[in-house]
Amino acid sequence: MNANRAKEIYDSSTNYVVQLDGEHSVWIESVDVANGMATVQVGTNPADTQTVSVERLKEEHH
Repeated sequence: MNANRAKEIYDSSTNYVVQLDGEHSVWIESVDVANGMATVQVGTNPADTQTVSVERLKEEHH
């Protein structure tokens, strides 16, 4: 996904299903659009956060 879409999802009141590397569901906690990076919470553990390239994020469409 691109940084602008990640920011749209972060700013939205709608819950979107986003996966990291197609394996782990994540919550986007912040987006650095200029650098194409996002900080995400992996799964349901608030202590498990990672800063990753937005290119590793994929929006699930149902």
